[in-house]
Amino acid sequence: MSDLPLLGSVDCSPRYDTTSSGSSDDGPTLPLDNIGRSTVEKRLLRKLDLRVAFLVLVYIMNIMDRTNVAAARLRGFEEDLDMTGNQFNTLISILYVGYLVTQAPSNMILHRMKRPSLYLSSCMMIWAAITMCMSAVQTYRAAVILRFFIGFVEATFFPGAIFILSRWYKRNELGLRTVFLFCGNSISNAFSALIASGILASLDGVLGFTAWRWLFFVEGALTFTIAVCAIWILPDFPATPSVWLSPDEQILAKQRMEEEVMTRIESEGKPERNFSGLAEALMDWRVWWLGVALHLIISSTSFTNFFPTLSATMGYSATTSLFLCAPPWILGTATSFVVARHSDVTGDRFWHIAGPLLVGIAGYIIAISTMNTAVRYLSLFFMTQSPVAYAVSLTWVMNTFSQSQSKRAAAVALVSTMASTGFVTSSYFWPSSWGPSYVNSYLICILAGIVSIAMCWVFKEHLFRCNEVAEAREQALGLPKGFRYLL
Repeated sequence: MSDLPLLGSVDCSPRYDTTSSGSSDDGPTLPLDNIGRSTVEKRLLRKLDLRVAFLVLVYIMNIMDRTNVAAARLRGFEEDLDMTGNQFNTLISILYVGYLVTQAPSNMILHRMKRPSLYLSSCMMIWAAITMCMSAVQTYRAAVILRFFIGFVEATFFPGAIFILSRWYKRNELGLRTVFLFCGNSISNAFSALIASGILASLDGVLGFTAWRWLFFVEGALTFTIAVCAIWILPDFPATPSVWLSPDEQILAKQRMEEEVMTRIESEGKPERNFSGLAEALMDWRVWWLGVALHLIISSTSFTNFFPTLSATMGYSATTSLFLCAPPWILGTATSFVVARHSDVTGDRFWHIAGPLLVGIAGYIIAISTMNTAVRYLSLFFMTQSPVAYAVSLTWVMNTFSQSQSKRAAAVALVSTMASTGFVTSSYFWPSSWGPSYVNSYLICILAGIVSIAMCWVFKEHLFRCNEVAEAREQALGLPKGFRYLL
């Protein structure tokens, strides 16, 4: 096997200086006595994990406000707005067009902020208010405009939250926390269906409004309430003074990140320039490769936006169909934690991406093979195992570009933006004319999953060769073991 990486233009040299300064905006920190480090670190992680739990709650509301149109569809939303053809698919798609506009610039702005908590909570209030306005729409055109602006503002949250996690947690801690955050997706899909069924069943006709209008208003109001609390609960960056951290915990939080920063630029003592990370990310082929791979993963798991519709193909009432959505997502949430924890413990990323995708593909094959109600419901349990692959993939992105904070912010935003185009295109994979079997839809998802697995395998082989080059150089020069890419 050749010792050269797949593309020689990428720098695969090892990094060594683990005690040099961190990012230019963090400032110097004092070393913490090793005797008390373990105790302080456990205390710090415990406090951080509680803040991450609130991030999960915010993400649950993010997903709920994004996907509530799927539940509204079961109670006259399409008919009341006179939608025809693929107009509902366009309504799903337009939200992610807003995502494409905002994600990358938002993360670059976030990188320069001292109070990301204030920025993210303000954005959350805005999208909550727009969601409430959805309850008053009278035309399809108005609904499309509001959905675009919901996506435009919502796009700030997930890549921003991922970037904040990467500023607090070390590489071997990040995977579990990222999936913990991403599990908000599965939890929201499970319990938003239950909440929606309750609202749609109990508030229909109250004050003269149809049930789907109450759905948008109630869920938007709930999001707004949580957004107000988020101002004081969401974490900022380690360099920002925090009342919830003791002085020792604040010092250790900064020191931990400095130990993670090991790029050649920082070893040479060159400070980061404004937006230099964006330029570096744009010039790195790996960002584009991973962006396409994650786009295909999103396309392969596009059933998530149409899950209530797939549940309804079994012939039950709207309320029963929404209740049936919960068990598959509850199982998917539980297995996501297992996959994430095992990925962190073993340091493996590829097989923890390919495995869930293959299970999802098995679910698609089962759904294609029969219209039997019990078997098709079983296939939904298989499908809900696959979305965790996206969370592990995002962790892999942060691990790969973990050395420079500005480049990491840009890489996460760019990859997330390219991935979001998968939501735009895949919204048209599920036209109602292909139902109730949706054989063509499942075949497209199978193809996207297979290609994404192949791309991830090629990327893993590239990183493996980079690690081989680094190891050979260290042995030749008698240097200690340096940075290694996770595979």
